[in-house]
Amino acid sequence: MRLVKWETIVNKPNAAFQKVRARLFKDIKMAIDTVVWPPGAATFTIHAQSGKKRGQGNGVKPIKDAFVKLLEIRGWIPERDYPKVDPSLRPPGPFDAFFTLPSILPFVAEWETGNVSSSHRALNKIVMGMNDACITGGVLVLPTRKMAKYLTDRVGNFEEIEPYFRFWKKASTTGYLAVIAVEHDSESDKVPRISKGTDGRALI
Repeated sequence: MRLVKWETIVNKPNAAFQKVRARLFKDIKMAIDTVVWPPGAATFTIHAQSGKKRGQGNGVKPIKDAFVKLLEIRGWIPERDYPKVDPSLRPPGPFDAFFTLPSILPFVAEWETGNVSSSHRALNKIVMGMNDACITGGVLVLPTRKMAKYLTDRVGNFEEIEPYFRFWKKASTTGYLAVIAVEHDSESDKVPRISKGTDGRALI
C-alpha cells in the first residue's frame, strides 16, 4: 500500500516528543508500506469491485489490523491490550494503537473503518487528548476517495474530511496532529476480494 499524502494539521510538539518523532513517523510509514494484497505479493492490488452493494467490495478492518500488527512489532500497544497498560501510561480511551515511554505522553494512531462521522470523532478525540495534556498527539489514516469506492460502502475518505482541516488547524493546543491518505498500488478483478471477516494478519 502506498502513502499518498501526509497532511500536518497541528505542529506544536513539545521537546520530549521531538526526540522520538522521526522513529514514530518511520514506524507509521513502514506499517503502511508493509500492507500488501494478495498475501505474499510485493504490493497492494485491490479487487476492483464497488462496495455499494451488499456482499460486494472489500473489507476495511483486515487492512487496519495488518497496519496495527506491524506497529505492534515495532513496540506500539494495540487497542486489545489497552486494559493491561498502567493507567498513568495509557491515553484517554482506547485507540487502534499507541506508543508511550516514561519520558513522553502517549502518541496514538487511528485507522478509519467507519464513515466520515467516525473520522470527525477520531480527530476530535485526539485534539481533546492534546488539550487535556493526556497525549502528545496522533495521526488518523484513511483511504483516498479512489480507494474508498472499492471498500465497505460509505467508509470515510481523505477528500471528504479535507474541507474541515482548517477547523482543527486553529487549535491552540500543544501537540502534533496529522491526517494520512493511503491508496492501493494497483487494481484488478483477478485478485480475490478482501473478506470482511478475514484475519488482518494475512495481509502482511
